[in-house]
Amino acid sequence: MAKILIIDDDVQFRKMLSQVLKRAGYEISEAEDGNEGTRIYETEPIDLVITDLIMPKKEGIETISELKKKYPDIKIIAISGGGRVGPESYLTFAEKLGALYTFSKPLDRDKVLEAVHELISE
Repeated sequence: MAKILIIDDDVQFRKMLSQVLKRAGYEISEAEDGNEGTRIYETEPIDLVITDLIMPKKEGIETISELKKKYPDIKIIAISGGGRVGPESYLTFAEKLGALYTFSKPLDRDKVLEAVHELISE
């Protein structure tokens, strides 16, 4: 069973996404920020990372950059609800850093599940 790490500081959003992915047959680990997410990635076998971009402590852009440097083949999906400049700017930057898919909140569950399935199947 493929394992997915969800990094998001919004507990309710993280739990909702976790339930959607569990119902689809995936095993889930959760982290509330990039520091915790990086620690989990380095200690557990993870097949895919889904990370929010705007978080306290260590945000998603920094997390993606750090993980891609250490693990160039890592598969990452970036998500964002926006911020001061809207989600598009952050998501474009995440793609440049190596996120394979990007999604704005609120998520289209079917599109996210399609992307997850595609990346896990590679």
